[in-house]
Order: sequence, then structure tokens, then C-alpha cells
Amino acid sequence: MRRPAPLTLILLFVPLLMRSACADEKPTSPPDARMVDEAPPVEAETLAWRASRDTSDIVFTIEGLAGPESVRYDPDQDVFFISNFNGAGDARDGNGFISKAAADGRMIALRFMTGTERYPLHAPRGMFILGDTLFVADADGVHGFHRVTGKHLVFIDFTAFDPGFLNDLAAGPDGALYVTDTGAARIYRIRNRRVRIVEEDMLLGPPNGITWDAAHERMLLAPWGGGQTLRAWRPEDRSIEIYAMSPGGYFDGVELLNGRILVASQADSSLYVIENGHGRVFVKTAGRPADIGVDTKRMRVAVPYVALDRVDVWRLPDA
Repeated sequence: MRRPAPLTLILLFVPLLMRSACADEKPTSPPDARMVDEAPPVEAETLAWRASRDTSDIVFTIEGLAGPESVRYDPDQDVFFISNFNGAGDARDGNGFISKAAADGRMIALRFMTGTERYPLHAPRGMFILGDTLFVADADGVHGFHRVTGKHLVFIDFTAFDPGFLNDLAAGPDGALYVTDTGAARIYRIRNRRVRIVEEDMLLGPPNGITWDAAHERMLLAPWGGGQTLRAWRPEDRSIEIYAMSPGGYFDGVELLNGRILVASQADSSLYVIENGHGRVFVKTAGRPADIGVDTKRMRVAVPYVALDRVDVWRLPDA
């Protein structure tokens, strides 16, 4: 039987304290193409560092995009999928698309996946691959595309739940998809194309990124807001625990690579690696990083910038 983590026990005994401590984490609005203006200003020393930074760890840059928000690596095809807002992040204009790029940065197809007349793709965000389907979060629900052909396969409608800002998704051990709603501070579960809310009362702040941590049987969450407390959620018993405290804030993508937790911070344009419950900067980025993706074959991190219309692929520094 899995024993509760110590921090889980602490949260159980002091819920009121935790809710008070997290009161300042609520965002003024959900993250979208406007987040460049809404996130805190970049500190002066960060700007000075950028002027002289060593970019030798940038392997290549993918340009010519249109508000790239998320990157997902497909190891079977050795390609990156890149979701593009192509407009405002909360728009319902049918302009969104998914690009397909080779692992060396070569663009294979700029508009590889698009919506249909019946199921338009508005402002695609986080993505996840299950089998041959690439699932993509969007304004009103989740789309499914064939990851090889790019054909639109399915749309799972969330409008009955009046979603705030559907943001990221990940598969759990039960094969279900879990979707974050940053605007409504919820987690949904999709199973057999049916949707239900599985958490909204205990999250202690709006979730942005999400990824499954199999080694510890938990979903790692990246909180959107000014707080610096990183929490995990367990689908099995709906418990919440702290997995790290980190500088930064307005966190977006969170990923695991060879046991290392990587998280993107828009507050200070940084990527953090989590070690022993604390975050340390390992990359200062050119802009505010959104939903990062990891090339698991080459130990690289793909960093999309909505405002810069580009993705930088960074070589991971040594641990």
C-alpha cells in the first residue's frame, strides 16, 4: 500500500492555512495570446542578461509560425507537432492549426492539421498522443487528429460545462485523458469520449500544464498565477501535495525527462529544473515560454513563444 507523502499529511491538517497562502495565485484572466501583456514585467537584470547571453545551447529555431503555444514530440515519427493560435488565444475564429516539423527543425507542413467546417479548430493549446491520435485542447473542447495522416478524427464537446480556458492534457494510468481548465480552475476526465469534472474544489489555484509522473503515481501541475508553490494531484484518491517550491511564477508547461521535472515560468522568462523539492534556472529564454515539449531521443527541450512566432530547441545542460 502506498504511504501518503509527508507533505500530503501536512496539507490534510492545515487546509485553511494553505488556502490563505494561495489566495494571491489566482490569475487576473486565463492565459492566451494576451498573456504577454498580462504577466509581470521582466526584471531589469533579465533584460541585461539577454543582451549578452550565450545562445550556444540553442540547437536550432523554428520560425514562420503564428502564435505557437505548445509543442509535442512524436518519437515514432521523430517529429514535433506545434499548435498555433493564429489569432487571439480565446478567439473562436476557426483559424488555428497544427504544424509538423522534423526533429532537425525542418518544416514538413505548416498547416498539417486543421479543423473542419463542422468542428473548427480555433486556438489549439496543449497536446497529447494516445495510440495514433494526437489530442488537442481548444476553446470549446478537445480535438483528435490522426498523427500520421493529419486527418481530423473526433471532437469532444465541453460546452455543456461552460469551460473557462481549456489548456493542457495528459493521459493517466487508467488510459483516460485529464484536461486542465485554467479559467475555471478545474480538471476534467475524458473516458470513452465522455467528459466529467473530477476536481475543482481542492486544487488551491488554477492549473495550467499537466503531466503524469508514473514513478510517484501523480499528476504534476503547473499553476498559473503569481504563486511559487508547485502541486501534484492524485487521480486515485484526489489528494493534493506539494512537489516543489520554485522561483518564477505564471508557470505554463511541465514535463518529465529521464526523471527530471522541467517547468516553464513566464514571470521571469525561464525554464526551471526541479531538484530535491526546489527549482533552479537552467535556461533563460528569449521570450515568455509556453507549453514546452521534450525530444526524448536527443535530450532537447522545444520552447514555444506565442508573441515571437517561433520555437527554440535547446540542448539540455548537464545535471
